[in-house]
Amino acid sequence: MSTNSTFLKEMGITEWTSRDVVPQASETIVTTEEVGEQSVALTSETLALTPAKDRASSGIWWFFGNKPQGDAELFFQSIIRVLGLTPQEWSWKAPSDKFNPEQLPQDGSPIVALAFGGAAAQKLSGERDGLPELRETVLAINADGAEDLPLIATFELNQLISRPKDRALFWQDLLLAKSVLQNS
Repeated sequence: MSTNSTFLKEMGITEWTSRDVVPQASETIVTTEEVGEQSVALTSETLALTPAKDRASSGIWWFFGNKPQGDAELFFQSIIRVLGLTPQEWSWKAPSDKFNPEQLPQDGSPIVALAFGGAAAQKLSGERDGLPELRETVLAINADGAEDLPLIATFELNQLISRPKDRALFWQDLLLAKSVLQNS
């Protein structure tokens, strides 16, 4: 079993669809079905693939927290792959960075921010509650010009490395962020 498969299984993902490549319309999927006593096989001649860069962007992801290093960086790269994000669709920011309204996309693409750790979430949102209370809630970034940007608080990456049982909760946070982005 590959490292990615192990990661996905730990996150509770049973079915995986890669967003790195998109099948063209002429594709026929290879499957085998048993119907009664007969076995029916559907095959394709060639699977022609095109890069995912041709797909429409679903929005911009901003990640806030301590810059990941070592295993945390590898874990973060896996998160980016699982989300199917291109380099243009995400960026890493320090919570202490001053917000600049010029950072907002000019094309009106929706943005969702994910704060790794309670301290980052508190600094960005202005809330005083701890991480358990901030999780599973759509917060707002507390900065001039950014009040409408949704913020999702989640665990620090290093905590997810040391406590794998928190990864299911982290996955819920990612799903909440994705839902917010899709409904923006």
